[in-house]
Parts: sequence; structure tokens; C-alpha cells
Amino acid sequence: MAGIALALGSNLGDRLKNLRDAVSCLNKFLRIKAKSFVYETEPWGVLDQPKFLNACILGEAEDNLEPLELLHRVKEIERELGREVNIRWGARKIDIDILFIDDLTINLENLKIPHENLHNRGFVLVPLCDIAPDWIHPVIKKSASELLKLNHDDAPLKFAEL
Repeated sequence: MAGIALALGSNLGDRLKNLRDAVSCLNKFLRIKAKSFVYETEPWGVLDQPKFLNACILGEAEDNLEPLELLHRVKEIERELGREVNIRWGARKIDIDILFIDDLTINLENLKIPHENLHNRGFVLVPLCDIAPDWIHPVIKKSASELLKLNHDDAPLKFAEL
């Protein structure tokens, strides 16, 4: 499985519209190859906040997009869509995380690929398995579907199509 996988989350405002708006913005520089279902999930990290809607997309860059430039564009979309700086893992209108770029590994202070916590988060693994169940984590050496089987989070409920 090749490409760029992104996780999308929202728990403020019109959550489904926020996710769809993010996909529309991402589609300006990524060819979207697959979209997961949207799942409603309990908050993670900070528990006293509204439930999230989570989804994943798989895409390819329109050009030779470097990982740090991808991060810059993703953060710019978050700002354009109204994300405000808040407490870590707190409520947000939109959150876009880079899960993986092919089998690339990066370990910078502001960018870790694959995402450093994706293998522990059911709310990421369930939608990721919708679009890339056979993707192999380059460090753990297990597929997304194998990682999901090892994850003990409660299974999120399907909410809508993205």
C-alpha cells in the first residue's frame, strides 16, 4: 500500500461538515484514493469534552510534496477551518494528523512518521483499516489490521459516509 494516510477528527460545531470541508481542502493538493467511514468516538486524553467524529483518507500528492511541506499545508488547513490553539488533546473544530507516507520513517521534534500513537488508538485504526488494512507499520512490522486486533479500545460506531 502506497500513499499518504491522514486522520481527521472533529468534536466542535458541525462535526461532519468540518471533516468534509477538510477533505475538500486536502483535495486541492492530494488525489484522494480512498475515504473511510466516519466513526463517532469517545474523547481520548482529555475526557471531559464532546464526542469526536473520526475518519481517515488515503491520497497521493499532486507533486513531489516533502513531508514538512505536507505538515505545513495540513496545519494551514486546520487554521483556515477555524482550529484554535488549545490544550493538548482538547476539544477542536478540526484535527488533521499525518499517519504515514508510504513506508517512510521520520523522527523530528515536530513530525513523527508513522504517527507515534497510531498503533495504540482504536479511533485511528478502525477507519485506517477501512482504507489500508494491509499497510505494514515500518517500525512495528505489523499490518494495520493486525494492530487493530491488538488494540483494546472500544470499537467506535459508524456514523456516516465521508
